[in-house]
Amino acid sequence: MNEEFDECLQLCRDCATQCHQCVAACLQEDDVKMMARCIALDIDCAEACTFAAAAMARSSEHAQFICALCAEICQACGEECQQHKMDHCQDCAAICLACADECRSMAGTA
Repeated sequence: MNEEFDECLQLCRDCATQCHQCVAACLQEDDVKMMARCIALDIDCAEACTFAAAAMARSSEHAQFICALCAEICQACGEECQQHKMDHCQDCAAICLACADECRSMAGTA
């Protein structure tokens, strides 16, 4: 595996995990309907991060393109999660925005 991907790959894995945890917590909120966009973006972000991590793990020739896409999705998810005061959303926002930055850097689009 290409060592230049290590930090981004691990952050993508951690972000996917946090997004899954945020989905689970959002589904326990009293007003789940209010959380619908957050849940949808969490799912998209987790999938994008998993895809990006897998591409980096196998040194895919498309890893940079996939990471650029992942950065956009992580950014959108982070911005949505920031709007909610719950700790799980704030934790998710922090890692999503960090992952967006790292993916942009890896993709050369920073």
